[in-house]
Amino acid sequence: MLDKTEIALLRALEHDARLSFAELGEKVGLSKTPCWSRVQDLEKRGIIKGYRAEVDPAAIGLHIHAFVQVTITSTKHTEFEAAANRHASIVQCFATAGDGDYLLQVLVPGIADLDQLLRLEISRLPGVQRIVTTVCVKAIKHRTPMIDCVR
Repeated sequence: MLDKTEIALLRALEHDARLSFAELGEKVGLSKTPCWSRVQDLEKRGIIKGYRAEVDPAAIGLHIHAFVQVTITSTKHTEFEAAANRHASIVQCFATAGDGDYLLQVLVPGIADLDQLLRLEISRLPGVQRIVTTVCVKAIKHRTPMIDCVR
């Protein structure tokens, strides 16, 4: 269970992970050293998994964002998951319950690239039987800080 200070630290870091420990401590009511210790503890506990820059896909030429529902044969889960993890255009892969077995989030430069990705790459991943694709035309809500989901 997280205490109030940990929640405040996570909220501040999810908003801006480039804060110095002095700035972060000021936001949550701690001095620099205790703030550093608390963040280190959150890292050791695996609550903070890393720090990354958020890159705008369109700014680097990735204009097509799609979701691909994949159904596979029951004996190929391990192989499929390993292949999905290695594939550069697959941004995220989720095992799902329902009609399909997996939901992939993919990013590509254009529609021709999506066609190639689907027909020549994803359809040939281990065990793939069926794919259903939904192309995103507009992102309404891109990302919510994880800590805001904690009630």
